[in-house]
Amino acid sequence: MGQGISEVLPFAIGIAISPIPIIAIVLILFSNRATVNGLSFLFGWVLGLAVVGTVVYLFADAANAATDSTTSDSISWGKILLGVLLLSLARRNFAKRPTPGQPEALPKWMSTVETITPVKAMGLAIVLAVVNPKNLILAVGACAGLGQLGLSTEDAVVAIIVFVAVSSVSILFAVGYELLGGERAHQTLDHMKEWMTQHNHAVMAVLFLVFGVVLIAKGIGLLA
Repeated sequence: MGQGISEVLPFAIGIAISPIPIIAIVLILFSNRATVNGLSFLFGWVLGLAVVGTVVYLFADAANAATDSTTSDSISWGKILLGVLLLSLARRNFAKRPTPGQPEALPKWMSTVETITPVKAMGLAIVLAVVNPKNLILAVGACAGLGQLGLSTEDAVVAIIVFVAVSSVSILFAVGYELLGGERAHQTLDHMKEWMTQHNHAVMAVLFLVFGVVLIAKGIGLLA
C-alpha cells in the first residue's frame, strides 16, 4: 500500500497547487450561488480525477505493465516524453510571465465564472481536472505508474483514493473555508486569488519544471 501511495503522492500535490483551478473556485465562491456552485465544482473535480485515474490504471494493469517488459518499457518511455513536454511548457510559461508592474492576463472564460450555473460549474471542474494538459499529464503519470508496480486490487484502489483526495485538497479547503469562515474567509480567499493571478505563469513554470524532471527520472529509473 505504501508503495502505491508514494508513487501517486508527488503528482497529486502538483495537481492540488495548480493556480487556475484555485482561481476558478474562488471566483465561483464569490458568485450569487456560491454554496451550490462551489459544491458542484468540487464534485466535478473529484469525479473527473477519479475517472481518469481509474481508466489509466485499468489500462496499464490490463496491459500487464507490471510483468510484461515491453509494456513497462513503453510506459516508461511515455513518462520520459511527457516529462520533456512539461519541460517545454515550463520554458514557455517562464517566457510568458509578466514583467514587474504588468498585470497577468487570464483566460477570457474566467470573466463569466461568477455567473456560472451549477451544471456548468461541474463541467468546468471536469475540464480543468482532466483536460488541462498539466493535470492530465500528472494523472496519467501517477496512475500508469501504479500499473507498473503489480499491486493488489485493494492497494491500487487505496492509492487512487489517496491520489484523488490529495489532488482535491485545495478545492475542498476553499469551499469549506468559504462556507464556514465568514467574511474573514472571503477576504483571505480574495487575497489568495490575487496572488495566484499575478504569479500564475511563474508558478506554472516551476511546476512544469519540477514534474517534468520527476517524470523523466521515473521513466529512466524503470528502464534502467
